[in-house]
Amino acid sequence: MFNNLSDRITASLKGLRGHGRLTEADVDKTIREIRRALLDADVAVSVVREFTGRVRERALGEEVSKALNPAQQVVKIVHSELVEVLGGATGEFTWAKHPPTVIMLAGLQGAGKTTLAGKLAKWMKGQGHTPMLVAADLQRPNAVNQLQIVGERAGVPVFAPEPGNGVGNPVLVAMNGVSTAQFQQHDVVIVDTAGRLGIDEEMMQQAREIRDAVNPHETLFVVDAMIGQDAARVAEAFRDGVGFTGVVLSKLDGDARGGAALSITGVTERPILFASTGESLDDFERFHPDRMANRILDMGDVLTLIEQAEKAFDQKEAEKAAQKLASGEDFTLDDFLAQMQQLKNMGSIKKMLGMLPNMGQYREQLENFDESELGRVEAIIRSMTPAERQDPKLLNGSRRNRIAKGSGTTVQQVNQLMERFKQAQTMMRQMGRGMAGGGMPGMPGGPGMGMGKKSRGKAQQQPRTKKAKSKNPAKAAREQAEAAKRAAEGGGTGGSAFGAGAAGQGGAGGQGGMPDLSDFDPSQLPPDMQKLFGQGR
Repeated sequence: MFNNLSDRITASLKGLRGHGRLTEADVDKTIREIRRALLDADVAVSVVREFTGRVRERALGEEVSKALNPAQQVVKIVHSELVEVLGGATGEFTWAKHPPTVIMLAGLQGAGKTTLAGKLAKWMKGQGHTPMLVAADLQRPNAVNQLQIVGERAGVPVFAPEPGNGVGNPVLVAMNGVSTAQFQQHDVVIVDTAGRLGIDEEMMQQAREIRDAVNPHETLFVVDAMIGQDAARVAEAFRDGVGFTGVVLSKLDGDARGGAALSITGVTERPILFASTGESLDDFERFHPDRMANRILDMGDVLTLIEQAEKAFDQKEAEKAAQKLASGEDFTLDDFLAQMQQLKNMGSIKKMLGMLPNMGQYREQLENFDESELGRVEAIIRSMTPAERQDPKLLNGSRRNRIAKGSGTTVQQVNQLMERFKQAQTMMRQMGRGMAGGGMPGMPGGPGMGMGKKSRGKAQQQPRTKKAKSKNPAKAAREQAEAAKRAAEGGGTGGSAFGAGAAGQGGAGGQGGMPDLSDFDPSQLPPDMQKLFGQGR
């Protein structure tokens, strides 16, 4: 959603690089570009005026004039002011002292309240709570049936005594739903209420009656993040008409300009608590202003990526793999497949890579990346016999032809996968030697990592580039460059062999147009992020 805004703001800030001293004209030019970017993103005018005013005042102050790097100081100011616009600190959620905690959802029809109720319930369940959904939207056709389906998918019970479609008393349903949840010892109740296509007094009155009847601990205003500046007007109407304690942004994965997220908190002075980032029930997360500001400025969202990895990766499997490496056992295609499946459990590869810092320059390649390539890799490996997975040396020409036919791929794709697997296997062997020598996983041969001189010498000797054989100088130089690149790919990504393996199917030489991330050095990431790539402990 923030792609266009992110590109324009980062481009305006890049213009300050290399300036040892910033003049007032430099600052004013940058502020003008940021102002245009925010207005084009449908951010409310009042919010834009206040934001740019604060940035200009601070950028012309002493904190920049006395800084060793004024350009970086301005970036820091823009970041901190973006965090403030988005709400400052992460919003606190109110829990009942005596369960159940009652949560009421309010918003216009079409904002995605019913689906979001299921996402919130599943998220609560993942946090160790026992939620129950209450179908109090009796106005919209099939709203009750939709909530029942969503609740079933989320594995959460739904209280729906009325069929809806205009039949039943929503206030009575909400009251009975809370009583039932208390009797059945559910510690969270999520009440889905009716909306309208537009703001009207009948909708507001019904919402007020439900609010007064169940006395919710949290009233969450659900807003479609794609409606632009109108989101601020609708939010103000709900704040004054019903009152709400927090905001939930739905459809944050859309292609709108993102003005709603940057306007609502500034206009209503209510925090954004949650964000819906996709169609799946798992595409739901807590909203952190600092992390969102990082995404907008193309600084990445490493903490969210780590949290997703911790949920997706099996700790027992990781320990088992580490023990296997340390014992000197070879890395097999079965291990390769297991790593790929854990990576898939994290969700969209595009989203995951988009959370890395400075990935804005690869946005076009990421958009063109075909995630079905992961399915092809899995099909290729599963078309092999157990013996072939354990010993890939068995894969002669006829066997590769059989595997290609069995997986619905080509022999060339099978060969590409096996080439990447060899690189991953070499890397994992290096990691195993590093662990056996007392070094840290993912950093074999690194100086000062507990390895002996002999081991370090061997590691430093690898990989060795092949000498160009062509007598044509241009062709020889090209062969030398390609050999160096292949050698670099062999020791690229850290603990996840899939980074050096399966990604090749969609890499520069593959099908999907994906940037060749095997050259990516995970040791350059922050310490917490290195855990994801097997660099840290």
